[in-house]
Amino acid sequence: MSSQQFIELLYVQLPEFVKDEAELRQLWSAPDTRRKLLQGLEEKGFGADQLAEMQRIIEAENSDLFDVLAHVAYALPPVPRQERAKNARLYIHSKFTSKQEVFLNFVLQHYVSTGVQELATEKLTPLLQLRYQNSIADALADLGPAAEIGQVFAGFQRYLYERVG
Repeated sequence: MSSQQFIELLYVQLPEFVKDEAELRQLWSAPDTRRKLLQGLEEKGFGADQLAEMQRIIEAENSDLFDVLAHVAYALPPVPRQERAKNARLYIHSKFTSKQEVFLNFVLQHYVSTGVQELATEKLTPLLQLRYQNSIADALADLGPAAEIGQVFAGFQRYLYERVG
């Protein structure tokens, strides 16, 4: 399949998953709904490898996979992950405690260097272990109960996908 055919097919099939840009942002902003969307796309033949190839084709390797979908479906220009992180930090500074902010900045560094997969729910524990030198007890002491840490981790992600401008 050519890249043009792939784009056309994705353009046709994406509305089966999301009705508009706002819904795409909403689904992508939460780890669980993002995972379900990605699973649904994979079932239709748009797996991680295909989306990564599309990322290369549209020269958006430094952008989020969200930007690939938004570009194909809604002709939005890709936003580099670095810029998404910078915009999210403005919200994080005012919405979270200083200790939560330090951890979320750590998460954002990994997101910028690696990609959206660093924001998956299953990455939370490894990120906490990395940040707190394998001491989950220190993480809990710094950031609060596990449920609260999970809410902070999932909750801040919506700020990455806020429409800017």
